[in-house]
Amino acid sequence: MSAIYKDPHRPVNERVADLLSRMTPEEKFAQMHAYWLILSGDGNHRERTDLSDEFAGVAEQADLAERLKLGIGQITRPLGTHIVEAKEGVRAANRLQKTLVEETRLGIPALFHEECLVGLLCKDATLFPSSLNYGSTWDPELIERAAAAIGNEARSTGCHQGLAPVLDVSRDVRWGRTEETFGEDPWLVGMMATHYVKGLQGKNRDLLATLKHYVGHSFSEGARNHAPVHLGFCELNDTFLLPFEMAVKLANAGSVMPAYHDIDNQPGHSDEFLLTTVLREQWGFDGLIVADYGGVSLLHQHHGVSHDAAESAALAFNAGLDVELPKDDCARHLAQAVERGLITMEKIDEIVARVLKEKFRLGLFEHPYADENKIELQSESTVRIAREVATRSITLLENDGTLPLKGKPRVAVIGPTADDPLALLSGYSFPVHLIISDMLEQTSQVVTPLEALREQLGSDNVRYAKGCHIIEKRMAGAPVFPGDSGGKPMQQSPVSFDTSLIPEALQIAEQSDVVVLCVGDLAGLFQSGTVGEGSDTDNLMLPGVQQQLLEELLATGKPVVVVMTGGRPYNLGGQEDKVAALLMAWAPGQEGGHAIADVLTGQAEPEGRLVVSVPKSAGAMPYYYNHKLKSGGTPFAFHFGSRYPFGYGKTWTTFEYGTLKLATATVENQGGEVSASISVTNNGSAAGSEVVQLYIHDKVASMVRPVQELKAFQRVHLKPGETAVLTFTVPTDMLNFTRRDGQRVVEPGEFEVQIGASSGDIRSRGIVTVKGDTRIIKGNWRMVGHCEMKL
Repeated sequence: MSAIYKDPHRPVNERVADLLSRMTPEEKFAQMHAYWLILSGDGNHRERTDLSDEFAGVAEQADLAERLKLGIGQITRPLGTHIVEAKEGVRAANRLQKTLVEETRLGIPALFHEECLVGLLCKDATLFPSSLNYGSTWDPELIERAAAAIGNEARSTGCHQGLAPVLDVSRDVRWGRTEETFGEDPWLVGMMATHYVKGLQGKNRDLLATLKHYVGHSFSEGARNHAPVHLGFCELNDTFLLPFEMAVKLANAGSVMPAYHDIDNQPGHSDEFLLTTVLREQWGFDGLIVADYGGVSLLHQHHGVSHDAAESAALAFNAGLDVELPKDDCARHLAQAVERGLITMEKIDEIVARVLKEKFRLGLFEHPYADENKIELQSESTVRIAREVATRSITLLENDGTLPLKGKPRVAVIGPTADDPLALLSGYSFPVHLIISDMLEQTSQVVTPLEALREQLGSDNVRYAKGCHIIEKRMAGAPVFPGDSGGKPMQQSPVSFDTSLIPEALQIAEQSDVVVLCVGDLAGLFQSGTVGEGSDTDNLMLPGVQQQLLEELLATGKPVVVVMTGGRPYNLGGQEDKVAALLMAWAPGQEGGHAIADVLTGQAEPEGRLVVSVPKSAGAMPYYYNHKLKSGGTPFAFHFGSRYPFGYGKTWTTFEYGTLKLATATVENQGGEVSASISVTNNGSAAGSEVVQLYIHDKVASMVRPVQELKAFQRVHLKPGETAVLTFTVPTDMLNFTRRDGQRVVEPGEFEVQIGASSGDIRSRGIVTVKGDTRIIKGNWRMVGHCEMKL
């Protein structure tokens, strides 16, 4: 008679209980961690070792084959670890899975995970734009379609869990991982993340999305990687936990990943309050909590809150962790932790039951293998979505009428990012991410701005000069990994200050009608680039001599159109008023060149709107639009503020707003809705779209509130002279904030409703009064409003 756990017709809970009862302690421990392997189709797999092992203080292990006989919880990035053809990689993963399913005592399959933030991180997968591009579209439904396309590519290669999206709320753009965020507004981040999760997971949650980095990772001390976070729970809940709560409650996210930092001296990987009390008990999260790579070992290696690996494992798993990633650095000491009384077998059983439940629910026992003949990468529809996201995210910040380019002008395309495929990619794209492993770039599918402009304008009309380098030679590794102290000399910055290429650029500029100057940064992990994980900065000047190149080109008198790509906004050294136009394209992915050329030539409208403010200077940091009144100092500091605020973006036309009209001047707190209408007219000569934004300011509250908070938005497309009336409805639940006792509350009182084209361009205001008693918000409260539009 077959075992209960092998019967797909039995309830999942029965199957879990049966299998758990058959497992030895060592087999249970094996389900609580992963292995990071270089897989081989002949079964001769080997463990991956690199600088991250040195970073975490972990030595190479032996006897892999023997350890695999116990089974394994997850396999880390089977296709994303090294350059391997997708079919070969799937074949190798299937070979390993066959060993686990057919050659171990219990036949428990492994769950495979990959990075999925900007596309599936594997060779030949579609290279999508960055999360900043996602956010800049202000189109959650489009991002849901993009995530669904990424999910389809992942499923086709046998991936069961994607380590995305990133829900960190940008607070300080000096932080290298700003490129991974959806922006600086918590509610907008929550909206984008919710739709991303829905798209990636699908209706049946048959691919687990992973919310990261839980939580507050983006408000680190000095915007430095892994640095401590100084936050009280009220701000933590209102700003940083909110997007996670939305994605859990609205999208049923399947996994969560804690962050490396500590908050008020409590490391994220051992925070029982956040991992268990808030996430599981208060929000009802029912998925898997997986460690950030090496995060458990950092409890003793860096944080110093435990003595050794066994104690670190006990701290993390007792706090709520389910699976250690990427390997078993600490989980391999669980037997010792049990023996020392640091963790109980009852807790082990609780954790392993959750792991097994997901494996049964995902259907791994019935369908453990991927079909190597059904891999689908770079399909026409997926590439089309990547291009749409790239195009619709491009944001026009300045324009003196030079854009769109008319006719077939002689164009000088200049700059270090004009013909560099890597300059269009963010840190978690396959070619960039593997620089740290000394892998070769795989960028044949990337279209650069130079290539696209030559295609559109004709090669005879386009001349090119690089002008300068950002980094002359891309190198793997980092000057010093976090936690190192002494014994290792700091390497010099890889950024180039060579000016020898500028004269050639000036020469071709003189011979052209207009200059398209492509500037920005290069993503790269751990200071192998100028932005990305571990590549933080201390200023907002363009890296290297790009500013000098810009100023010398401006001195020629030719109109200079600046196209900025990268993972954070940079200043132009006060030259913003002198450029003919300024486009922010972020890291637009493999189709970025087409997208940029389409906007430059008027084939497409610049639809993007900023989701991170562009501070006046690094001295303004941390800066974000939804700050407190006193954030600017007393008196107001000259360096504080933003030239281009959150929500800002120009287009080919202009819009006139009517007067805001409230449906009622008072609403009831319990079950109430704020309803506000406004007319928007295209009073320009070209068709175009506007992102109409609604903000709220709580005028008097029991605790300090931000000057404004985004609560709704709607894009409207209008022909010249056309008018639309937009009616926004915002539930009173969304007026909540966190009280000192940790409760979300909505207080009665006056709220200012602001509607405008950006956070800094409010066109009309009104006051609504919320009546009734102070109300505590619990459970599945109303997190999203809606907008009705009539032409």
